[in-house]
Amino acid sequence: MFLYNTLTRTKEVFKPLHAPHVGMYVCGPTVYGDPHLGHARPAITFDVLFRYLQHLGYKVRYVRNITDVGHLEHDADAGEDKIAKKARLEQLEPMEVAQYYTNRYHHAMEALNVLPPSIEPCASGHIIEQIELVKRILDNGYAYVSEGSVYFDVPKYNQKYHYGKLSGRNLEDVINTSRELDGQEEKHNPVDFALWKKAQPEHIMRWPSPWSEGFPGWHCECTAMGRKYLGNEFDIHGGGMDLVFPHHECEIAQAVAAQGKEMVHYWLHNNMITINGQKMGKSLGNFITLFEFFDGSNEKLSQAFSPMTIRFFILQAHYRSTVDFSNEALQAAQKGLERLMDAYRALGKIVPQSQSTVKVDELEGKCAEAMNDDLNTPIVIAHLFDATRLINNVASGADTISEGDLQTLKRVFKTYCFDILGLREENASNAGREEAFGRVVDLLLEERQRAKSNKDWATADKIRDELTALGFEVKDGKNGSEWKLNR
Repeated sequence: MFLYNTLTRTKEVFKPLHAPHVGMYVCGPTVYGDPHLGHARPAITFDVLFRYLQHLGYKVRYVRNITDVGHLEHDADAGEDKIAKKARLEQLEPMEVAQYYTNRYHHAMEALNVLPPSIEPCASGHIIEQIELVKRILDNGYAYVSEGSVYFDVPKYNQKYHYGKLSGRNLEDVINTSRELDGQEEKHNPVDFALWKKAQPEHIMRWPSPWSEGFPGWHCECTAMGRKYLGNEFDIHGGGMDLVFPHHECEIAQAVAAQGKEMVHYWLHNNMITINGQKMGKSLGNFITLFEFFDGSNEKLSQAFSPMTIRFFILQAHYRSTVDFSNEALQAAQKGLERLMDAYRALGKIVPQSQSTVKVDELEGKCAEAMNDDLNTPIVIAHLFDATRLINNVASGADTISEGDLQTLKRVFKTYCFDILGLREENASNAGREEAFGRVVDLLLEERQRAKSNKDWATADKIRDELTALGFEVKDGKNGSEWKLNR
């Protein structure tokens, strides 16, 4: 299995640190608003990786954090904590805000069929670990206390190590692009970042520490929680490409400054979702929440799009490629998903023959090859569409398929479409009702077939016309009639 390591900028053979166990840490959401499409992409990307590693036989400890403190409004060192700001404006407890949006995030992830992680720690629940991390960095001489706050000494760290190795920057580049922000005169250097911030009197999220009553810097939480649950070294750290700098760059520096060696072996980053070529996000005001996609309530949307359409839309592009949002692209994804689901349903109705005139023996291997090539989900989907064409040919009577080949197709769909890509039939929760509903339609078609056998064309046509009026599409083939509901 090859994974693209952002740190080395190459595809590398994945070798777990403690095989067959895999430790994976992914940066989760900052919970101060409803999740949007940009949140869905990393969640789905690393859900597929989680599923595939388990499929390969690894025991995976998947840690995905919740940021409920320390993420400031302007950057990691200045401004007002986003959750605290929301709480102040709405006259709520900060944890009330955090819990509400954490629940909303979980509801959206469940709708997208994203598996829950093994552990989901919150930053506010690990203040002690973050304070201990800051102490270690101070003891090793890579941080300093200034007016009750603690800052990481980037130039001193860079004398021995390379600050910027993940993003491909050098310190001069970082210094030249650093902004002067209000309240930053307490830093020794503009590029230094906060490990602990002294709380101002109006700041409502604060904890005691050796330096002041305050709160941790944004970057500390992932380093501290990754070490706590996965150890001083672990296999995979992931997140969106927007986190490469400064967040993950600072994480590397913190880990090395605290323990003298790097913490992560493989860095994986998914690319962005854009709208009209611009990154989609809250700060730009061009985002669409997942719930708006599900109910079609945003003015940018031409219709509602189901959670599985969103998931399929994201998986159609490689995780390291940019995905540009448009209604047309989502509508195409909706049609493509319907084709796959129709083919899967048709599989259950095919009667096998003694011999196959279709070739399916290479299909499973091709899907595995694509997944092993840095999670190439678009190629997997292309192979599933190849299988769809075979299924449609068999269902129409143009080809035949043996029992063994039929079981292979069923196994490929179950393994790659459902177990690994995480797609599922819409309304899967109503499976019992759907099954009964489908059986009624099948009974009507059986009655129509009997009418045709008796040359009672009027009854046969009446059944078909009534089904068509109700939104059903009926196709006659050598193996009988097939139907689908045009929703």
